[in-house]
Amino acid sequence: METKLLNTKGQEVGKINLPEALFGVKPNPTFLHEVITAFLSNQRSGTADVKTRAEVSGTGKKPWKQKGTGRARHGSMRSPIWRHGGVAFGPTPRSFRIDLPAAKRRLALAQALTSKYTSDNVLVLEKFDLKDAKTKAVAEVLKTLEAGKKPLLVTSKDAKLDLASRNIAGLNKMVPTDLNAYVVLNSTKVIFTKEAIEKLAK
Repeated sequence: METKLLNTKGQEVGKINLPEALFGVKPNPTFLHEVITAFLSNQRSGTADVKTRAEVSGTGKKPWKQKGTGRARHGSMRSPIWRHGGVAFGPTPRSFRIDLPAAKRRLALAQALTSKYTSDNVLVLEKFDLKDAKTKAVAEVLKTLEAGKKPLLVTSKDAKLDLASRNIAGLNKMVPTDLNAYVVLNSTKVIFTKEAIEKLAK
């Protein structure tokens, strides 16, 4: 499976073989939905909390006697039907985590990459070198490559590139080992460096 190798000016400088195991897998929408739903669920903090009638401040004394007042019977002013009372069925801290086998995560990533590749939204750069850590230089490269509003840049760690790209709206920069199906599918174009493809293929 061969594709063009580009420079930062968008010019073809050669060819590169893409690993079949990552870019030649038939996507399964149902399977991808399962994996992405689990990924998004795992991002939830689950820290929402309200006070129940046992936790709100207030007396536990019966507000008036049970019978003879003509009013409805009540046992506590902390009841949910009272103002300043507890919440009856509100959220409490919980875990939303859904565990997925590593094999499923790898397969989902391969299907997501294949989906992007077949729709011509995968580009491979020979290298992404910067003379200076300038945001303008990275923005010009992305514009030349027609990367869209939400590009994904997959490169090895580079302090200069990290500094130059961190202020570009919509750009997501990752190292190959952090790549997952959600960020791939949620991007307009996936831009790899040659080195990143080689690391991903290992």
